[in-house]
Amino acid sequence: MKKRSEVLREAIEEMIAVGKLPPGHHLDETELATEFGVSRTPIREALIQLDSMGIIVMRPRRGAIVAEISPQKLVEMFEVMSEVEAICARLAARRMSPADHAELLARHHACEEARNAPDPDEYFYRGEEFHDWIYVGSHNDFLIEQARTLHRRLRPYRRLQLRVRGRINKSFSEHDGVVKAIIEGDGDKASELLRDHIMIQGQRFTDLITSMSKRSNLAA
Repeated sequence: MKKRSEVLREAIEEMIAVGKLPPGHHLDETELATEFGVSRTPIREALIQLDSMGIIVMRPRRGAIVAEISPQKLVEMFEVMSEVEAICARLAARRMSPADHAELLARHHACEEARNAPDPDEYFYRGEEFHDWIYVGSHNDFLIEQARTLHRRLRPYRRLQLRVRGRINKSFSEHDGVVKAIIEGDGDKASELLRDHIMIQGQRFTDLITSMSKRSNLAA
C-alpha cells in the first residue's frame, strides 16, 4: 500500500501535468493541506519528493514553486527523451513476445478510440500507457526506470503538444508506424520513427511555446 505522501505526490503531480498548477505557481502547503484534507506533514513530504524529481523547486524561506523550464532546456530534454525512447523501441522490436505484441496493439487501439473523446486529455492518458508499454517491452529494467523518470518530468509539455490543432491525429498515425515496425522486428525503423515522434523542432517547437504562453496568460 502506498504511503499517504506518495498518493499526495501523485495527485499534485497530476495537477501540474494537466495545467491546474502551471510553471511558476507558488505551492502553499497550508492551502494544499486544506484541499486534500490532510495535515501539512504529508504535504511537505510530497513536495520534497517532487523537488527531488525536478518537478517543483523548493526555495529556502520562500516556499515551493512549480518548476519552469527555459525553451533551450526544453529542447535539450526532449532531445534526450527522443533518444531514450528510440533505444526502448529498438530493444522492444527485438525482445517483445507475442503476448507483448498483443498488449501493445490493445494500447494502440485504446489510443484510436480516445482520438475523438470529449475530453482531449483522454488521448494523453492512453498515449502514456502506450509509450510505457514500449518501455516495458525493452525488457531492460534500468532503461525503463530512466525512461519513466524523464517522461514524468516532461508530462506537462507532452500534454500541451496534443492541444495543437491536428496533433492528436498525427500522433496516432506516428504511433501506428512504430507499432508495425516493432511487430515486424525492425528495430532500426522503430527507433527512427519513435525518435522523430518525440523530438520537437521547427514548427512543433513554436506551437509548444505558443501553447505554454497561452496557459500562462490564462493562469495569470
